[in-house]
Amino acid sequence: MNFKIVVDSSCDLTKEMKQDMNVEITPLTIELEGTRYRDDDSFDVEEFVTQMNASANVPKTACPSPADYIDRFAGEEENVFVITLSSKLSGSYNSAEIAKDIYLSENDNKSIHVFDSLSASAGEVLLTLKIDYLAKLGKTYSQIVESIGNYIKEMKTLFVLNKLDNLVKTGRMSLVKAAIANVLNIKPVLASNGKGEIIMINKGRGINKAISKMIAAIGDTKVNLEDKLLVIAHCNCFKRANTIKDKVNDMYNFKDIFIVEMKGLSSTYANDGGIVIAF
Repeated sequence: MNFKIVVDSSCDLTKEMKQDMNVEITPLTIELEGTRYRDDDSFDVEEFVTQMNASANVPKTACPSPADYIDRFAGEEENVFVITLSSKLSGSYNSAEIAKDIYLSENDNKSIHVFDSLSASAGEVLLTLKIDYLAKLGKTYSQIVESIGNYIKEMKTLFVLNKLDNLVKTGRMSLVKAAIANVLNIKPVLASNGKGEIIMINKGRGINKAISKMIAAIGDTKVNLEDKLLVIAHCNCFKRANTIKDKVNDMYNFKDIFIVEMKGLSSTYANDGGIVIAF
């Protein structure tokens, strides 16, 4: 199949993944202390997170414009699959849908489908890997659209963060959950509710106990894992991510496990030490 995958920059692909797949990334922008950054390969995550935690101001993020997406629809590929952040967390999905309508009104030589991931970070990576696999397997455009639509309904996204400040201040999470987290070093285990919204499913005293409960929650899903991939995304904590991988390997039988490093957008909300998993 002649195809391209277009993602926004919440999709935390590794360098190797980008080399192996025909994928283009549409950057979001992040503003802090009056400086605006593009979330692309020039973005220094470690430096930005340090500045962000030293600042009294909350970073602001902006989704790609329809024009940004239209630029990435161009090319010889007849089939374009777009994956965006959850529409409940960002305007990226709506922007991509507008871009698709504009582009197709002027070009009738392509098929374009926009997927609302109902997730972020690791979840978007997982969907990108799945589309690439199906396309290279020889599945048709309509088969991939149907398969990924079903895959999104079944996909699970779980995460544990050291700091919830930015999620709360930007309205992505309620003050109630933050208040719980600030008592006695309680760390909530968070998840997507299947509709792209954040819910708390458990909690632990300290990051390690919360992560243990997150790992245990994988088994609670009652999902057949033998044919599933697991993606672990981390913000400046590769050792923690690798420890999670080892524990998951001991407890479950995933087909494969990938560790990816969060880029700018994901790190803005996950902050230092944050972990997001999807399967």
